[in-house]
Amino acid sequence: MTASSMLDTSPNSHPMSLEHAGASRWRRRLVTATQRRGYEGAADRILRRFGLAIGIAGVIVAVVELPEITGQRGIIDVGWTVATMVLAFGLFPVLAVVSITLSRQITQLVAGAAAVCFLISMVVIPFAYPAPAPTGTSVWLYRVLALGVLAAVLAWRPALAVGYLVLGSAVAAMANNRVHPSVTPLGSAGDFVQSAALCALFLWCAVYAKAAADRVDRESAIESRRAAAVAGAAARDRERARFAALIHDAVLSTLLDASRAGTDSPVLRRQAERTLEQLDECRGGETEPNRLDAQSATGFLRSAVHEVNTDIRFTARRWSGIDDLRLPVDAAGTIAAALTEAVRNSLRHATVPGREVQRTVTVTISAGGIRVVFRDDGAGFDLGQVPADRLGISVSILGRMRQLAGGAGFVESQPGEGTTVTLVWGSDG
Repeated sequence: MTASSMLDTSPNSHPMSLEHAGASRWRRRLVTATQRRGYEGAADRILRRFGLAIGIAGVIVAVVELPEITGQRGIIDVGWTVATMVLAFGLFPVLAVVSITLSRQITQLVAGAAAVCFLISMVVIPFAYPAPAPTGTSVWLYRVLALGVLAAVLAWRPALAVGYLVLGSAVAAMANNRVHPSVTPLGSAGDFVQSAALCALFLWCAVYAKAAADRVDRESAIESRRAAAVAGAAARDRERARFAALIHDAVLSTLLDASRAGTDSPVLRRQAERTLEQLDECRGGETEPNRLDAQSATGFLRSAVHEVNTDIRFTARRWSGIDDLRLPVDAAGTIAAALTEAVRNSLRHATVPGREVQRTVTVTISAGGIRVVFRDDGAGFDLGQVPADRLGISVSILGRMRQLAGGAGFVESQPGEGTTVTLVWGSDG
């Protein structure tokens, strides 16, 4: 058997084909593992918070309106009062509870039921009043139509919620006209406009908050895909270097020796057999990395940061004699996504007029772990004053790291003193 025949040159064993196959498998593994590791999205979280707030608001409104409701006991039968109270407010405490304990789908289902029951109570309550009602009597339920509108926004798409608002405002105007027949058409139109305008403000705020949460989820998905792309590029570079070394050190050396010494040398035969074994190992993917060492992890994170902004200073440190980091690719993707979110937050919010803000990333590799610190000397902020709709910190940074086994995240900031974001991961053995 000659050296040239021992070196299989078929397309299946071509080095560049092996390189792309290995890099593609590595990239797919990163994407799949990162998605499997997922965290509760911003849209789900904001919906839960809205559900809790609206449920509590329903209880508060019932308590606030109770004195007027009991004051009308001489006009309305007790049975009607209890029925309308249960229809209008009965499901709001349930909404508050399920928003904390159950899924998004159940929360929306309960919110939709609450909105429908509220509308039914508005339809039936005029029939409880005598016609005409005594002077000065008011239909108390129509002052809190916004409660039903908010429940509708929580449960349905904006178009349906707008339809609910228009229908509820029309029902309110017609009911007032029934209870007080002396109301003119112009007065009924005024009741409709007043009710619709007030509820529209609440509807707009809720729709905007949900849309903002959806945007956060979309941006997070885009950044996860971008991190996977960066990881794929790093994998291709790593595989390219490995194959280049294999081609130079094994294949070309074997061919060169064969051209000089002929094909009868036992040493040459063993060398050729070993080269074929190495190619088979590469083709079978046995050496495909599913964990990153210190150098690969550092390069991956540097690429992710510089993908956002190339001016950020990146520093890597290692403890003397320590090089046993084995960072899983899903953990690398999660850390990179949280880090780039911290960088983008700083670029958006830490600007100080009149001077340049310095931003740095420091990666420290220790025994079986990694610590990533992002610092800026920008405007800073008070963590306690961060609005509820600012989900970049709570979800995209800290939320990601909490969901990562062995991971943790910390944010420190004060107005005028800059911000420090620390991300750590340690092997659990």
